[in-house]
Amino acid sequence: DVQLVESGGGSAEAGGSLVLSCVLTGDNFSRYYVGWFRQAPGKERERVATIARVSPTMYADSVKGRFTISRDNAKNTAYLQMNSLKSEDIAKYYCAADVRSLSLELGRPNYWGQGTQVTVS
Repeated sequence: DVQLVESGGGSAEAGGSLVLSCVLTGDNFSRYYVGWFRQAPGKERERVATIARVSPTMYADSVKGRFTISRDNAKNTAYLQMNSLKSEDIAKYYCAADVRSLSLELGRPNYWGQGTQVTVS
């Protein structure tokens, strides 16, 4: 079975940085489109960034210029580099994957990680 495991969440100061990682197991990672989503308390889930099998990438307007999504197919891992963190970035971040890009675009990927909390103080 395909599983996604996130790591790297935690707390950072405003203006600081965090890097989230997402490891996919159970299948060939290079087949998958990968995305990062987030959900803050009382708010709807938001698609933060996605990356195709190699590239290109897309970003929500709220994180453009601050966040960078990348992947290392040899390590079965996707990353989300988050710089210039703001209080508005406080949320639980989820990694998601699907072999169809449209599934990510619609927020309905087949596979989700368990989420990792990001706090900005």
